[in-house]
Amino acid sequence: MDKFIIILRNFSHQYASKWLVLLFDLCVVLFTFFLAYVIRFNFEIVFDFPIFLKQVPFVSAAAIISFLIVNSHKGVVRFTGVKDVINLIIGINILATLLIVTTFLSRKFHFDIVFDIPGSIIYIHLLLNIFFLVGTRFFIKSIYRSIVTDFEEQKSVLIYGAGTSGMITYDAVTNDPKSNIKVVGFIDDNESKAGKKINLLNVYEPDKITKEFIKKNGIDEVIISIQRIDSNRLLQITSSLFALNLKVKIVPAVKNWIDGDLSIGQIKDLNLEDLLGREPISIDNPLLVEEYNNKVIIVTGAAGSIGSELIRKLSRYQFNKLILIDNAESSLYDIQQELIRNGIKNIEAIVADIRNKVRMNIIFDLYKPDILFHAAAYKHVPLMEQNPYEAVSVNVRGTKNLIDLSVKYGADKFILISTDKAVNPTNVMGATKRIAEMIVCCQNKASSGKTKFVITRFGNVLGSNGSVIPLFRKQIESGGPLTVTHKDIIRYFMTIPEAAQLVLEASAMGLGQEIFVFDMGKPVKIFDLAINMITLSGLRYPEDINIKISGLRPGEKIYEELLVDGENTKPTYNEKIMIAKCKPVNIPNMEQYIDELCKLGPNTQNIEIVSQIKNIVQEYNPNNTKYDVLNIRL
Repeated sequence: MDKFIIILRNFSHQYASKWLVLLFDLCVVLFTFFLAYVIRFNFEIVFDFPIFLKQVPFVSAAAIISFLIVNSHKGVVRFTGVKDVINLIIGINILATLLIVTTFLSRKFHFDIVFDIPGSIIYIHLLLNIFFLVGTRFFIKSIYRSIVTDFEEQKSVLIYGAGTSGMITYDAVTNDPKSNIKVVGFIDDNESKAGKKINLLNVYEPDKITKEFIKKNGIDEVIISIQRIDSNRLLQITSSLFALNLKVKIVPAVKNWIDGDLSIGQIKDLNLEDLLGREPISIDNPLLVEEYNNKVIIVTGAAGSIGSELIRKLSRYQFNKLILIDNAESSLYDIQQELIRNGIKNIEAIVADIRNKVRMNIIFDLYKPDILFHAAAYKHVPLMEQNPYEAVSVNVRGTKNLIDLSVKYGADKFILISTDKAVNPTNVMGATKRIAEMIVCCQNKASSGKTKFVITRFGNVLGSNGSVIPLFRKQIESGGPLTVTHKDIIRYFMTIPEAAQLVLEASAMGLGQEIFVFDMGKPVKIFDLAINMITLSGLRYPEDINIKISGLRPGEKIYEELLVDGENTKPTYNEKIMIAKCKPVNIPNMEQYIDELCKLGPNTQNIEIVSQIKNIVQEYNPNNTKYDVLNIRL
């Protein structure tokens, strides 16, 4: 038996010659030609058989010409699809047309009777050809699927959505010869569809999908195939399906289908982004090629979440040199090796600290960069509240070092990657990033060099180092509870690739003195996000995992903003990206204040450092921290 299985499997991987397919089709055509005569004469062989035999070579020639015209013999029979069937029917109709034309000419010009085939025979022959040629192809396809799948474990699925998208999904699943998926029915909450059949499969109401139904039919997973589905509705559906211990997959939006066609490989596991209620950003700007080709590019913070993704996207271009700078040795090594594995050349990974101006000066002098992406920063709010000296040294002094060197060595562009926490900051981290923005804005005015300074500002990044998503995942793995600081706290979210793409776009569009902000859609409640993650893990809230409200952390806001008062936005050619002009900085002696702040040593008291920060960032209002006393001005 095992040998028989091996033989069948080996045979199933072989492909029939196109000439063998043509010969097979020709045999079918000749058989149906004989059958057409039999049917025409009431299933009695009372027709002129010698004339029939003389017509066989002519019909054979006409059939070969027809099939060669449409190349129907070149199709792989086991993969026959709708387009193959249409092509075959066209060939069959060409054959019928040739027979009709030759019959007409034979009768008009009194050709040999061999070319005079009765019209009734031709039409019966046409219908029989469609039935037999199409039927045999699907029969062979069915046999092949049986050979391949009978010895593999099949997966029974339901398709949620009995509309057009559901039908396309059904075709994609059933027409894939390598698929081990068996569709056993559809689910739809439209009462007019419930109880009916599509492709001989039942359409069930959601309420009918119970644990008993799942067990009886051996259902393994559900494919959600509803276009433009609301995120709340999607969460409601997935919650009910996860409660039944079913795996859930989802069909992507039509615009993401390859060449307008859905393939089984595009049906993906449901992920958190699907439940965020916002369309992902997609930017395709041909100007980026001109922007980055033949350039020397530096990326600081190259080993971080944004920096590393930025490098992955930059690696698509034909740059002269790509310099990766970070002081995290292991992570920098990882991204360097990833690029090497992908065959990316002209890269240089440098372990260096942006706070060391002498070291950075040597790097700038050696490579003389055209573009600098500044992604290096300390970003964790609670840690920076406890360590304001470090926040200042990296976020302020490090940024100032890079700005000075960009001007000194004539870089074309300097792009600062900022955060929404810099807007009306309530914590040290956000305030130091705001100072970095202010330095950039002032530099745009003061600099007489060619360097153009651009700021990008966006919200939280899904899955980045230290973000809430990895934290929730670890808490779920350990059995919970998930910790949320406030039930009403909301945040804007974007994915890491979106954030990196926005930065690249900003560099190409930037002319200096701009802040690029991003239409991030609706803000997401962190509490709802926690529930979504519990649901996606196949667990239930609060039965399996609870959520604990821990209280706002020092310096944390209920909500974040993307614009400072006075920063008016204007649209760009991409509706998802807006430009805000840098707000004028009207603080006397601001540069002196910043210099004094940068000169403060590690022995300086935290309250003194934060006080100096507040002198510079007047909209900084410490919240729920030991620095709240600075809000009281005498």
